[in-house]
Amino acid sequence: MKITTTLLLSLFLGLTAISQTVSIEKFNDDSVTFDSPVDLQNAGDDRLFVVEKAGIIKILKTDGTINDVPYLNIDNRVFDPTSPFDERGLLGLAFHPDYATNGYFYVNYINNSGDTQVSRFTVDPGNPEIAFPGSELEIISYSQPFGNHNGGALAFGPDGFLYIASGDGGSGGDPGNRAQNTTLLLGKLLRIDVDNPSGGDNYGIPADNPFAGSGVDAEEIWAYGLRNPFRFSFDFVEEEVWIGDVGQNNIEEVDRAGITEAGLNYGWRCYEGSQPFNTANCPDPSELTFPVAEYTHAGGNCSIVGGYVYRGNVYDDLQGIYLFADTCSGMIGTVDQSNNQMDQGDFNGTWVSFGQDVNNELYIVDLDGDIYSIKGSVLTTPEHSTSLDISMTPNPASEAITIAMTSDTINSIVITDIRGSIVYEASALSTSEKNIAVNGLSNGLYLVRITSEGGETSIKKLLIN
Repeated sequence: MKITTTLLLSLFLGLTAISQTVSIEKFNDDSVTFDSPVDLQNAGDDRLFVVEKAGIIKILKTDGTINDVPYLNIDNRVFDPTSPFDERGLLGLAFHPDYATNGYFYVNYINNSGDTQVSRFTVDPGNPEIAFPGSELEIISYSQPFGNHNGGALAFGPDGFLYIASGDGGSGGDPGNRAQNTTLLLGKLLRIDVDNPSGGDNYGIPADNPFAGSGVDAEEIWAYGLRNPFRFSFDFVEEEVWIGDVGQNNIEEVDRAGITEAGLNYGWRCYEGSQPFNTANCPDPSELTFPVAEYTHAGGNCSIVGGYVYRGNVYDDLQGIYLFADTCSGMIGTVDQSNNQMDQGDFNGTWVSFGQDVNNELYIVDLDGDIYSIKGSVLTTPEHSTSLDISMTPNPASEAITIAMTSDTINSIVITDIRGSIVYEASALSTSEKNIAVNGLSNGLYLVRITSEGGETSIKKLLIN
């Protein structure tokens, strides 16, 4: 059974009003429940990799089921969370851009000593469904003075470097002023070169890091002044980084910057969002970078979850829109390219992460054990159209579709999935209307090529849900 929650709103892009529907739909099969999932990534193919906080990564297939054997199990090395809301555990996953060749992927976890460990693992070259637990190469580690504010997200940027989100070390109010201290790795967005290790480390320092070559400041730092960046992502189209930074008392913030903007100070503990928090011995506000969007704890909000800019191919109304969420209220929000912010309403989930598949379609992760796909309402413009008068209803569909042509008769229909595989084909039809059962197709986007008796062809997009 699929669960769908929908909220209708009007989004104005330029001078054109587009009716936009943001919805979520359960993706994993009813027989599948994850144990405190906290992250979701893809490896450049149609599989989804779901990270469980206890130290296990499972493969979620396109039909909503999972592999019987986990992709990776390192629960013996990962701090055992005492409750679902304990912030420690296996927190982040990133696949190397050249994963298809080298089989490398990276994880961020809190080890049994309570400290952060970022490590590289390698897939089994003889079985792409499992990784070698014994292949761990420790990349970078740092101490955590408290059990909360661990950050934990990992991502490779458009520049090919690995970025690491580091919280301020925990407690409340950043008592050690660690986020502003550029000699420490806490409260930062770090940037390292995992392909060119140097200096006796298993990574190198990119030459354009803001403190590269410093004998005092931490060379790994890319940005600082963060409280608990949970989570961050890259928009590869605009070459920007987006960060959801968790607030202290009342303000949750969204930060946005160009990928070449090195050394930005996002202001914590001096400011919580755009509001002063503890400005003793702080830089002038002109030296700080303030949020492009923020919201308060009104209505049960408590903790932002950073998401992604939608760059998929299915929904026109979401194109270029950044999505984020709140863990406590279940709210999902958006920020457009002009930094206009919208509260899309409260959805029934304990959100902890977003994810993206190989086609840049988005998902949201519920700590209670389910994965949901993010949907809009306006399907993208067909890839190819002609003067043929053709209708295809319903769309989206789940059971059957009807294709009708009024200006000519239909000769052939071919339906392919997004990888180009033919899933349905019929020819020599000589009919003006054709009913096709689609209940055997997996959820997703398909291309329908319709050719008339006169030889004209139209290609339409079909969404199965």
